Amino acid sequence: MIIRRYLVKQVVTTTIVVVCLLTLIIFGAQLIKYFGRAAQGLMDATVLFNIVGYRLPEFLILILPLSFFIGLMLVFGRLYVDHEMAVLNSSGISKHRLARMLIPMTTVFLVVQMILMVWLSPWGLRQYYAVYSTQAVRTGFDLVRPQEFISAGAYTIYAGALSEDRKNLKDIFVYQRSNRADRPDVMILAKEATRIEMANNSASVVDLVLGRRYEIFPETAKYSHTEFQSYRIQIESDKESKYDANEVDGLSFGKIWKTRDDPVVASQLGWRIFTPFSMLVALILAVALSEVTPRQGRYLKLFPAILIFASMIVLMISLKTRISKGEIGIWAYPMVLLIYAVLGALFSRKQKLAPKIKKQIQRVRS
Repeated sequence: MIIRRYLVKQVVTTTIVVVCLLTLIIFGAQLIKYFGRAAQGLMDATVLFNIVGYRLPEFLILILPLSFFIGLMLVFGRLYVDHEMAVLNSSGISKHRLARMLIPMTTVFLVVQMILMVWLSPWGLRQYYAVYSTQAVRTGFDLVRPQEFISAGAYTIYAGALSEDRKNLKDIFVYQRSNRADRPDVMILAKEATRIEMANNSASVVDLVLGRRYEIFPETAKYSHTEFQSYRIQIESDKESKYDANEVDGLSFGKIWKTRDDPVVASQLGWRIFTPFSMLVALILAVALSEVTPRQGRYLKLFPAILIFASMIVLMISLKTRISKGEIGIWAYPMVLLIYAVLGALFSRKQKLAPKIKKQIQRVRS
C-alpha cells in the first residue's frame, strides 16, 4: 500500500507538470496565431481568450495521454537509475506487479480522458464554432477602419468614414462572394450605412441609403444593376461556408450515436470510444520501454519511447480519415491498440523470452 501511494504520487505529479508545460506551449502558440488575426483586423481581440479557452479540451485529449506516458517513463526510469527497482525486485516485487498497482490510477486517467472526449471537447468546439463564426460578421463592422478594405469571411467591406460608435458609415462598399457557382456575387455601393441592433448577434442588419446594387456572375459579362433610395441587408454568419457539413467533432455523443451508420460519424464515434484506452496501452509500453541501467540514465530511452507511443496516436488519427471515407470499419481502432499492447507485453518479458527464443533458433540450426 505504501509503495502504491508512493508510485501514484510520483506519476500524478510528473504527469500534471508535463500537462501544464505542453498546454502552456500550445496555448501560447494558439494565442500568437489569433493575435496575428486580430492585428490584421480579422478578429475581435476581446474574444481571443474565449476562443483558445474553448479549444483547450480539444488540446487536452492529445496532451493528456502523452503526458501520462511521459510521466510513467520518467518515474520508472528513476526507479532503475536510483537502484530502487533492484531493491523492490529483491523484495519480491517485480515491475509487472508495480504495473498492476497502477491500474486503478490508470483507470482514473482513462475516465478523465473519456469525459474530455465524449462531453467537454465537443462542447468546447461547439462554443468555439459559435464565437468564431460570428467574427465574420463582427469584424466586418466592429473593426472597420476608415479608407481600408476589411475581408471578413465571404464579405469585403470598405467605408470612407465612420462614427465613433461604429454604427454610421459613409461611402460604404460591400462585396459578397457567392459560395455556389450558379449564384452571382453581390456588390453594393451606398452613400451611408447605419447598423441596426438586433437580438440575434450572429448576423448584422444594416440600412443603406442612396446606392446601387450589382449582381455579378464571375468569369462572364452577365450582371444586373439596381438603384435604391433605401435598402436593408442582413449579413449572415459565415459558418456554413467555413465548416464542412461532414464536420462532426463538435456534435454531441447522442447525435453521433443516432447517425452512426454514416462513415464520417462512425469514425468520430470510434475515435471517442477507443482513444481513452490508450491510457492502458501507455502503462504497458512504459513498463516495457523504461528499463535502463544506472549508467545509461533515465532519459536514454525516453525519446525513442515517445516516438513509439506518438506513432500509435498518429496511426489512430490516420485511421480516422480512412474510416470516414468508408475504406475500413471502426474495428481498426481497437486492433491498433491491441497490437501495441501485445508488443509492449512481449517486450517487457524479453528477459524470459530471449533465452527461449535463442534455444529454439539453435535447435533449428542443429
